[in-house]
Amino acid sequence: MHILEIPSFFPPYGGEFCLEQSKALQQLGHEVRILSRVQLGITKGWKDYLFLPYTMGVETMDGVEVWRDFQRGIPKVVRPNVDRWLKGVLKLSEEYFRQYGCPDVIHAHCVKWAGRAAMLIAQHHRIPFVITEHLPSMIYEEEFRRASLGQWEIPLLREALEKADRVVVVSEELVDELAPYFGKRYSHQVVSNMIDTRFFHYAKRQPSDTFRFCAIGNFIPRKGYDILAGAFRRLKSQGVNASLTLVGPDTDSASCRRLYANIPDVRFVGTTDKIGVRDILYSADALVLPTRSESQGLVLLEAMSTGIPVITTDVVPQSVRQHDGCVTVPTEDAVSLSHAMVRLISEHFSSEHISSAISESYSPHIIGNQLQQLFFSLLERQVKQ
Repeated sequence: MHILEIPSFFPPYGGEFCLEQSKALQQLGHEVRILSRVQLGITKGWKDYLFLPYTMGVETMDGVEVWRDFQRGIPKVVRPNVDRWLKGVLKLSEEYFRQYGCPDVIHAHCVKWAGRAAMLIAQHHRIPFVITEHLPSMIYEEEFRRASLGQWEIPLLREALEKADRVVVVSEELVDELAPYFGKRYSHQVVSNMIDTRFFHYAKRQPSDTFRFCAIGNFIPRKGYDILAGAFRRLKSQGVNASLTLVGPDTDSASCRRLYANIPDVRFVGTTDKIGVRDILYSADALVLPTRSESQGLVLLEAMSTGIPVITTDVVPQSVRQHDGCVTVPTEDAVSLSHAMVRLISEHFSSEHISSAISESYSPHIIGNQLQQLFFSLLERQVKQ
């Protein structure tokens, strides 16, 4: 099967889940390539904006062929940027089709705007297309709060979802969360994001007198670092022998340091790569993510895959919360979070059991097979029609 993957965002701005799924499908014997057009923002990183290639190029990433193109975004000019992005993806797809022919299936990651691009390409070439929605409702809420954007964006995105041959959501709860914007008039099924369980494999921890918590994620309001600061300050005021390591973009910033000022035993790591994340997990006893909104919470699954328990909030999907190594507390509740952290220190979890349960549900082979079966079913339906 020939599968073309189109991400809404891709390195240097995230989107690694597209590459991971592509690798899993490729390992099952399919012909898979990625068509990536990334809009660069000068405020996000002026060096990338100025120095990344100005022409389309083809490269191989972890064994997957990637067609890469970069668009220089114009600040505060949203709709023209979107129109340029969509036209650029359509132009890139035509060049791709001339070289490789039409794919059997187009798989877009996130309706905004890869899903819209996939719809336009699929309609022109009569190809089945699937949209996987990864983003939590809070991200859309922040954007659509600006009425001028929501008025024109929502109808375009809703149309793409309704015309998709299938919409994949990473959790059942996400359908209800997004319903105020996109409704439910589309065919959907749940397929989780996958975890690189071979990379985030189980490892026995070195014993330590200090219980080692870590938090991994962007330093943004949605991740709840302010709640964690209150909880850890309370925990340390009780004389608990514990440390906290903060990892992720801007967790070493001045604003983050101010938030945790005068709290002992806090380490600020900042941005690190995949190996760095794993090293942090291997040197931790538990992960904490007091999130305010989460479509799934991949870092929770990665942490449990390595064999440590996690503490998070009740907005995380039930499919994640059901695992033995996952403890949940209410959102916006530093006191409950502090209590949960103290209790976790004295509780016993089977680390190997936690790790094996994640591997049995979220490994590339498991998720790749689920996607493969979905794509085959769409092709069979197309033949019958």
